[in-house]
Amino acid sequence: MPFKFCQFISTNKKLVIFSCSLLIAHLTKAQTADSLHEKELQEVVIKAFEQNRKLKEVPAAVNYIGQQTLNRFSPTSVVSAINTTPGVHMEERSPGSYRLSIRGSSLRSPFGVRNVKIYYNDIPYTDPGGNTYLNGLGFYNYHSIEVIKGPGSSLYGAGTGGVMLIEGLNTNESNGIIGQYTTGSYHLQNAMAQLTTGNDSNKSQVSFQHLQNDGYRNHSALRKDVFSWNGNYHLNKNQQLKTTFLYSDLFYETPGALTLSEYNADAKAARPATGVFPSSEQSKAAVYQRSFLAGLSFTQYLSTSFKNTTSLYGAYTDFSNPAVRNYGKNKEPHTGGRTVFTFQKKINQALLSFNAGAELQQNFTSVEVYNNKLGNIDSLQSLDEEHTQQAFTFLQSAADWNNWILTAGASINRMRVNFDRLYPVSVSKQQRTFNNEIAPRIALAKTLAHLTFYSSIAKGFSPPSVAELLPSGSAINLQLNAEHGTNYDLGIRGDFLNSLLYVDVNAFMFSLSNTIVQRRDAGGGDYYTNAGKTAQNGIETYISYPIFHSSVFFERSLLWVSHTWHHFRYKSFKQNSNDFSGNQMPGEAPHTISTGFDLATINGFDFNISYFFSDKIALNDANTAYANAYHLVTAKLGYEKRIKNKSTLQIFVGADNILNQKYSLGNDINAFGGRYYNAAPGRNYYGGISVGLDFKKK
Repeated sequence: MPFKFCQFISTNKKLVIFSCSLLIAHLTKAQTADSLHEKELQEVVIKAFEQNRKLKEVPAAVNYIGQQTLNRFSPTSVVSAINTTPGVHMEERSPGSYRLSIRGSSLRSPFGVRNVKIYYNDIPYTDPGGNTYLNGLGFYNYHSIEVIKGPGSSLYGAGTGGVMLIEGLNTNESNGIIGQYTTGSYHLQNAMAQLTTGNDSNKSQVSFQHLQNDGYRNHSALRKDVFSWNGNYHLNKNQQLKTTFLYSDLFYETPGALTLSEYNADAKAARPATGVFPSSEQSKAAVYQRSFLAGLSFTQYLSTSFKNTTSLYGAYTDFSNPAVRNYGKNKEPHTGGRTVFTFQKKINQALLSFNAGAELQQNFTSVEVYNNKLGNIDSLQSLDEEHTQQAFTFLQSAADWNNWILTAGASINRMRVNFDRLYPVSVSKQQRTFNNEIAPRIALAKTLAHLTFYSSIAKGFSPPSVAELLPSGSAINLQLNAEHGTNYDLGIRGDFLNSLLYVDVNAFMFSLSNTIVQRRDAGGGDYYTNAGKTAQNGIETYISYPIFHSSVFFERSLLWVSHTWHHFRYKSFKQNSNDFSGNQMPGEAPHTISTGFDLATINGFDFNISYFFSDKIALNDANTAYANAYHLVTAKLGYEKRIKNKSTLQIFVGADNILNQKYSLGNDINAFGGRYYNAAPGRNYYGGISVGLDFKKK
């Protein structure tokens, strides 16, 4: 793998020369100023596991993605930004269709985001059935992202695939209006307007985004509108209220996966007609999705040592999906809440803290499946009512003394699925309950100078999602069992060389039993089965260093690299007469590298270049088919100008996949007939302009 990277550098000398020339040009224009070092990761305060500590002091495997990382790439998607962090991989099977993998959790996700618990502004964003419509968020809804790797069940409920905490509002942002427009390849049109008002104690932000493009494959157009309002209000010194309102209207065409011969012949083609099934274009295969979320989070300081944070929300998703085999229509209202009591007290030299709380979610989903007649609803196939309730209580304690941190916590979980088939033949109501599952976690950390050494043991369980128990158009499988896993983490995090060199290294061992894996039938329908045991081990590394930290010409400079090594194998898995024990788990690259260089000059120029390498990926349990390794290079150049200290003008241009690599992203694992491949975009470009007006008192 290192030889491949060196070969890439040697064969792209023009790109390196261009970058060096650009830096020299900036140097000649620079003026003297104090150097501002990259401190985002070292100084940021992490909320994961209710720690509220600086990242380098958190005794857990946590990644942080902030504005500096998000702004390295096009303002149309967070995929590339998330993929800069080790152990986490996000895919876009086609524009608007996301998959998210934290340490291999995408094995259960042929589409969408499952087995990852996601919170948005302290509100549970994952629905009670275990599905997350992450594509309902726009790029501008992300201010920061925290990713907990490994089971987070001790505080966040059932799940073995990790946790993501998304914050949508920057309370330090200046009041004013911002308008941004981006255009580019594939007839990209991306427009955003944002209004921020308030003061240091109260902040309100309203934003709207419109995104559309024609797609890079046949039948892969996208249109998305997102309206959001976030508020953060300090009612008094003891009370804080956060409000969230989000509405998204999303449409995207689904071109479908290709066989290897079809992919090699024309990677941009949509799935052709086969046998009795029409093509994706004939079926007008697409997703029509409207989502609404309204919620609030209220924090009350009951004393100097005791506080409570309670979140309540209501959500609704209207989901329609004409596909090759049928036409599905879902109506998915759900509601829920979460409360956390926190007590913190210093006794002698020790700081003790306790967190106790509960979370409850309930949905009332109706699922209608029709025959698809060339993109139109035809006769009704089935009508189901699905009511899912998920609840858990948790308790966590932590003690800080003499540079030691000991954390211990556990949750008790319950999930109940009620299923009622109303058509074609009404059957008695069926129920499946996953009850009284205990998920503990214990972690120990020691801080020495600028370094934190930590280790943790966590057990988690993940009940099958409703989409896995009751897959649309496929057989009902209420006998599917929950996954159970144990995770061991050992890590070191901190800085060297006067806090300039930042290092984060984590090694883990994760054993999983009753692993849920996905299968796909001839018509593209998904079904699921338990797959014995897996052994998932790995090392995840992130390093950064501000190369020109002592230069007076640069406001910011950062060289960063992340590497992921995942050795994921089926420990024991037999299916009929096939024995896959010892085989590589499909869908996960053994090695990925993400690296890049950020540079900002004192006179307003900003330049980023990044490189991403993915090793080849097994596409089925038998390991007889693989997606090829690929190399991605992206670059972005921007300029910012303050006008009379009142207005801001930004201009930027960028390019993705500069090497014009042909590769498949968001592969369909274990697909029937070898339909594994979803082609990703070739070389493409974008450019944009942003204008901001500050509301400042004269």
